[in-house]
Amino acid sequence: MLLDTVFLLIALSIILVSAELFTNGIEWLGQRLNISEGVVGSVLAAVGTAMPETLIPFVSVAFFGSRHGEEVGIGAIAGAPFMLSTLTLSLCGFTIWFYAKKGRRESRVKANRTIIMRDFSFFILAYSIAIAASIFHLSDTLRSILAIGLLLIYGLYIYKTFKHEGEVGAAPEHLHFARILKDKPERLGVILPQVIVGILGIIGGAYMFVNFVEKLAVGLNAPAILLSLILAPVATELPEKINSFLWSRSGKDTLALGNITGALVFQSCIPVAFGMAFTDWRLDQGTTLTAFVAIASCSLFWYLMKTDRLKAQHFMLGAIAYTVTIALLITFGLHD
Repeated sequence: MLLDTVFLLIALSIILVSAELFTNGIEWLGQRLNISEGVVGSVLAAVGTAMPETLIPFVSVAFFGSRHGEEVGIGAIAGAPFMLSTLTLSLCGFTIWFYAKKGRRESRVKANRTIIMRDFSFFILAYSIAIAASIFHLSDTLRSILAIGLLLIYGLYIYKTFKHEGEVGAAPEHLHFARILKDKPERLGVILPQVIVGILGIIGGAYMFVNFVEKLAVGLNAPAILLSLILAPVATELPEKINSFLWSRSGKDTLALGNITGALVFQSCIPVAFGMAFTDWRLDQGTTLTAFVAIASCSLFWYLMKTDRLKAQHFMLGAIAYTVTIALLITFGLHD
């Protein structure tokens, strides 16, 4: 079991390094194509940072078609929205509050309300559809139809995001491949290979991750779905959201929050559509609980933003919701 844990950590390291290559390349691609800051935050950066977590369910179902394989996949699918809507947003809120106290930035949340509220709305709609499909035990055909509907919803989201005008953000500090090859970072011939290498590394790391989560679950006699629900998003998404904390510190709240809320929309549409179409999509009690917490959290933030009452401290409440929910999952074993 100790060896499985070591290999699990190695797999996560591969995922994180590959994710850094992918995200860095995607940011430079946005700069190269002269794309607005809102699109970079809510689409390119959000998809980039969500990629490791997204590929875990694809790999688990495609290569590990056993019961544990599906459990790991569903756990990873549900774990991301839960963590993003609670723990990640709370850390972002804490960053705003902390640096405001130090006089490094304003205390109010300076985000573009149209962009962030739109993201919350799309997430609440898409994830509510997914949870309803599980609760009402829909047939394979109906679930497949709804899965296609989620893909169309994400397509509409992308259209509205690109349609919204905004300023082009500042270029990232460096492109990793350009620094290694001593080449110009704005060349597509350097950017695209880095993105491809990042994707391949994420796939390989995800394959290893699923394999050793299965073995660890057997060794610990713990549900694979519980391990993946907690471990996968914290290890693969949370470190990649450091960008959001840095942007919050600098007062770039649209980029900071858009990076998180855009990932929420992506995670509630693309991986969920895959899960609905290619698994039996029977969420257990614990996974359903995390989904309700995620929807409730985003609904509250949407309302506070709409009424212009949203403060950094409100986001910080998400850490409490995350901690209480995880405690309930572990204490009462809500996985039957």
